[in-house]
Amino acid sequence: MAMGKYSRVDGKKSSHCCSTLTVVVFVAVCLVGVWMVMSSSVVPLQNSDVVVEESSKQVKERVSKGGSRQFEDTSGHLTDDGVKEDGNAGDESNSDESQTESQTNKESESTQEESQEENLAKENSEEAPKTNAYGDQNGDNGEGESKSEDANSGSEGKEAKTDGIELNEGEQRESEENLGDNTSSKEENGDENEKDNKEDGQTDKNADQNQGIDSEQSSEEKQTESEENSQGSNEVFPAGEQSEVLKESNTQNGAFSTQAVESKNEKESQKSLIFENGYSWKLCNVTAGPDYIPCLDNIQAIRQLHSTKHYEHRERHCPDEAPTCLVPLPEGYKIPIKWPKSREKIWYYNVPHAKLAEVKGHQNWVKVTGEYLTFPGGGTQFTHGALHYIDFIQESLPDIAWGKRARVILDVGCGVASFGGYLFERDVLAMSFAPKDEHEAQVQFALERGIPAISAVMGTTRLPFPANVFDVVHCARCGKLLLELNRLLRPGGFFVWSATPVYRKLPDDVEIWKAMKQLTKSMCWEMLVIKKDKLNAVGAAIFRKPTSNECYEQRAVDDPPLCQKSDDPNAAWNIQLQACMHSVPVGEAERGSRWPEQWPTRVETPPYWLASTQVGVYGKSAPEDFNSDYEHWKNVVSKSYLNGMGINWSSVRNVMDMKAVYGGFAAALKDMNLWVMNVVPINSPDTLPIIFERGLFGIYHDWCESFSTYPRSYDLLHADHLFTNLKKRCKLVAVIAEVDRILRPGGKLIVRDKVDTISEVESMARSLQWKIRLTYSQENEGLLCVEKTMWRPTETETIKSAIA
Repeated sequence: MAMGKYSRVDGKKSSHCCSTLTVVVFVAVCLVGVWMVMSSSVVPLQNSDVVVEESSKQVKERVSKGGSRQFEDTSGHLTDDGVKEDGNAGDESNSDESQTESQTNKESESTQEESQEENLAKENSEEAPKTNAYGDQNGDNGEGESKSEDANSGSEGKEAKTDGIELNEGEQRESEENLGDNTSSKEENGDENEKDNKEDGQTDKNADQNQGIDSEQSSEEKQTESEENSQGSNEVFPAGEQSEVLKESNTQNGAFSTQAVESKNEKESQKSLIFENGYSWKLCNVTAGPDYIPCLDNIQAIRQLHSTKHYEHRERHCPDEAPTCLVPLPEGYKIPIKWPKSREKIWYYNVPHAKLAEVKGHQNWVKVTGEYLTFPGGGTQFTHGALHYIDFIQESLPDIAWGKRARVILDVGCGVASFGGYLFERDVLAMSFAPKDEHEAQVQFALERGIPAISAVMGTTRLPFPANVFDVVHCARCGKLLLELNRLLRPGGFFVWSATPVYRKLPDDVEIWKAMKQLTKSMCWEMLVIKKDKLNAVGAAIFRKPTSNECYEQRAVDDPPLCQKSDDPNAAWNIQLQACMHSVPVGEAERGSRWPEQWPTRVETPPYWLASTQVGVYGKSAPEDFNSDYEHWKNVVSKSYLNGMGINWSSVRNVMDMKAVYGGFAAALKDMNLWVMNVVPINSPDTLPIIFERGLFGIYHDWCESFSTYPRSYDLLHADHLFTNLKKRCKLVAVIAEVDRILRPGGKLIVRDKVDTISEVESMARSLQWKIRLTYSQENEGLLCVEKTMWRPTETETIKSAIA
């Protein structure tokens, strides 16, 4: 002991040099170990996939220094102070090691002191780019701007490579070599974790050199991407005057009322938001299992119904409190097959229901083929293929003009939606719907195939669409509920009826046909043509809705009667069906008095009924608002979403805009091989008629309730300033649980919102074990992109209302 003490003080005896060096190295190793533990506690291993983040505290500190200018108006470059990457531990290690070496002569130092020095170093490193982060709006910031852009290029390149890994993995799952490999979700989780661990250990240099991982991005593409980044093409928030339309006024809805006001049935939520710092997720224990739809599987409410003769049991009955549990994955679930292959086949274990194949197999709806469910393209009225049937309809009535005059149609009782699936080849969007009934999973089949569909039924309430919006309504079996379809059909629009009474002469069919002719005549529908398809041995009758009120006024019997003038045909949220018809709009400035422009001109043309005297959602005149919104989203999509987010858009098919305004986001994606469900919240300005007018489609919804779709329906969800407003009405944790329910594993969520809301959503996403692909903030606004994983909790929560 004395010798040891003497040796440390004297320091001159060579025999103890090794001891001194050992102590120094030991202290250095301990300090590095403490730093690594602190870093790993911030970034979970499973979320290390080229993650970009910024803590709420850092964001708020910058916001307090920042001023009030809107973030969308800046050049949009990913500056160091606005963006941080979870995967940059390798970059920061050099500076940390230098600090460690300078501290090795100190005999003791607390973890808190080291943490403070690290934070100070980070603040110093952030201070330099802050000088020019919000500099010249034209991008002329000299060398500092160029360095920032180069940094962005590297960041975005790494994100693209990560997505490339996922693409290769998905392609392997879909390749013919792996058809017999029915991997369980646990095995897939293991593969993903292994992949994440490998990626987490890579430095930026290795990531750039690893061409084997990113086989899709050649050196030429990397150079091109770098050049584009240096020119500011991959901006997260593109510059331009049109960018200011992102901020919707809290008090100004312009000339548009809200769906809640129109319907007058909106129940105001009195539940205050309870934000928890920690989230404990559990699996939903329900009878429906992996197919759970909270508002359609409320068994407790269904049991209390007095009648089911009008399909009341198939309508929405939402639980009093939205569930916060997570829906389990089907055993053996795999990443869905990509479009267009998915139109012909899907993984059986993703939708493991064979009943429809047994019942409708002879009509070529769906068949079980090994590991797949295959779809020959048939249906009740077109056993020999939907495409031939589609062409048969146009040959019967050329005025339909698929993809030009007729762009948005409603397919009633859609089956597996092959009709809508093949209409894409004619540039037509079909909103298909069917009830969640004994024909198991027909809508789920459609969505898994990549075809638009919702679970709905014409029972006792109106469908959640505005009046006079669908160019064509197609129905194989429709009866007394034609009055609701009349509300939805555009004046001059076509009704295609292909039921058996059109072409069969059996006694029952003859009686139904007689009643149908009498009803359509009393509704003033003009029967244009009846024709039989020889190949499919079926027939179709095509009717047209009137464009004036003359016929209504000349009817000998007012049956069905015209609705009262006080009855708003556009009110559609929880409104009871009425046995009446609404007058046809005839004024030159009224919506519905004229047919829209032909597609695709109509998508970028402000509707004729948007007057310059009207105030738009963002405060400008309505037509100017429309144009500015479109230009804004074209900029954001082309310069940010398609290039700067690391999203592999070839794997994106089903997209939802959770808070659409004019449909600009969907319009900006119109040339891509995907479709967008535009959702207009009931408490937002009622702009859904504008969305339909421009040849797109959408639906009304209250996000404090579950959406009428199956779990795992969408590849990408987009929420633009939605969640902050929702927090005033319902618990955000329940909304995120719903987002998790309808988003597929591997699917992306893009959120644009206030910084504090972005921070909350990011915290919940991390607790869900999602990958944080990007966070960006500027002033008090932020952008977040996250990716859902296969992770599911082990504990369960029983939802009593959903137990049979």
